[in-house]
Amino acid sequence: MNAVLAVKQYVSKMIEDSGPGMKVLLMDRETTGIVSMVYTQSEILQKEVYLFERLDSANREAMKHLKAICFLRPTKENVEFLIQELRRPKYSIYFIYFSNVISKSDVKSLAEADEQEVVAEVQEFYGDYIAVNPHVFSLNLLGCCQKCPMIRYQLSSESAKRLAECVKQVITKEYELFDFRRTEVPPLLLILDRSDDAITPLLNQWTYQAMVHELLGINNNRIDLSRVPGISKDLREVVLSAENDEFYANNMYLNFAEIGSNIKNLMEDFQRRKPKEQQKLESIADMKAFVENYPQFKKMSGTVSKHVTVVGELSRLVGERNLLEVSEVEQELACQNDHSSALQNVRRLLQNPKVTEFDAARLVMLYALHYERHSSNSLPGLMTDLKNRGVSEKYRKLVSAVVEYGGKRVRGSDLFSPKDAVAITKQFLKGLKGVENVYTQHQPLLQETLDQLIKGKLKDSQYPYLGPNTLRDRPQDIIVFIIGGATYEEALTVYNLNRTNPGVRIILGGTTIHNTKSFLEEVTASGFRGRSTESSQVMPRSSSRR
Repeated sequence: MNAVLAVKQYVSKMIEDSGPGMKVLLMDRETTGIVSMVYTQSEILQKEVYLFERLDSANREAMKHLKAICFLRPTKENVEFLIQELRRPKYSIYFIYFSNVISKSDVKSLAEADEQEVVAEVQEFYGDYIAVNPHVFSLNLLGCCQKCPMIRYQLSSESAKRLAECVKQVITKEYELFDFRRTEVPPLLLILDRSDDAITPLLNQWTYQAMVHELLGINNNRIDLSRVPGISKDLREVVLSAENDEFYANNMYLNFAEIGSNIKNLMEDFQRRKPKEQQKLESIADMKAFVENYPQFKKMSGTVSKHVTVVGELSRLVGERNLLEVSEVEQELACQNDHSSALQNVRRLLQNPKVTEFDAARLVMLYALHYERHSSNSLPGLMTDLKNRGVSEKYRKLVSAVVEYGGKRVRGSDLFSPKDAVAITKQFLKGLKGVENVYTQHQPLLQETLDQLIKGKLKDSQYPYLGPNTLRDRPQDIIVFIIGGATYEEALTVYNLNRTNPGVRIILGGTTIHNTKSFLEEVTASGFRGRSTESSQVMPRSSSRR
């Protein structure tokens, strides 16, 4: 199972099946993103695709010498655009591919519109997702492999149960799509709910990919650096893609200190081969100066100069926002059970002017989730501290909203069992060399869930099967989907589980890929607004589930 390769093969087959000759690739907004995640424009150009157009663009010129390859989502809007297109075709012939199931009535409407008989074929190619990494995919939704899988879902989540039932209905209705290439052990689809682990998306991250998303934001592999002080025009937006960037592919799961060291090694290797071009490389600032002073290096290793810029900005933000100290307390809140120490450390950081209101509120959210029912709970005092230091009411309200979203009353699992926390930490440190420090103690709940699933010990009482359980052997192909969004920390967990469990293949998907900012937007979009911060208690959540 490889999410990137599957989409690449679909796109390649579309282009090949259209035969030789000049082509235009006609897409919608979503499929444009799907294709751009796995192919660069130059790679597509090598396949005789000379033009990229949006179906909804009103100003396209007629070019009868081009063949049109249409890759579209099967929405009512796209079908209507296609009908208008076929009534007045701009290209010589059309090869139409939908990214998901298209209804027979829509196909009939297209056939009726094709009076000039320009449509060569209509097919369904099921690449209806954003391939983030080979083992990670996203639907790019906020607020919210072609084999027939067994389905398990998180019992505590009504949303997970509903989605499981909807998937089962589609499989039953479109059974012929899943009735081939059967395997001895069927794949397993495990549907989870983000609200079962609201801790993971609230933490600062220290591995490269996750850290970039947390501090800068990754949108379809693109990073906006336009607000970086003194940024050059050619680096205002950069692309980080493991498919086309060897340095990124080799370093995306390493911790921050290792990234800087690896960049330094590349530069020193360049200096050894160019004795005249010696310069000290003792800091990120030295590396940035080196790139600026030696255009030859920049030309030879453009991707490295891009990473010097990214790492330089990460380093600046870490210092400016005091994130080392913030992260250490976050990890204490997530992984340890010393209430007195945690409270003292949170209060100390709330008094630190370098700590932003965003990070101050995040610390109180983590405290509220962990010590929600502790006998010495001091949340009212912390809320007063937030107000006194000028934290906006928007963030103060989000504290209670996050507890409503993912508090103890909602969760089906125990996030803070001392025994489990120690066991998970030990397993994590054993599996990853070189990251045994206070900033990487935490391991997502997903680690424990998948570990139990692989061993055949995941409780049916918490994660029931939809329908009878015919899975006699442990699953080999596992698709995990998190309603409410996955995280890059969980992507790292899946990467390591794939590495350390030969014969098991896991793919992680989610409605989106979160950092803390987008997660808090998710909480708000899901209807959790928080209550007025004037009263002193976080209200218990009503019994209704979202």
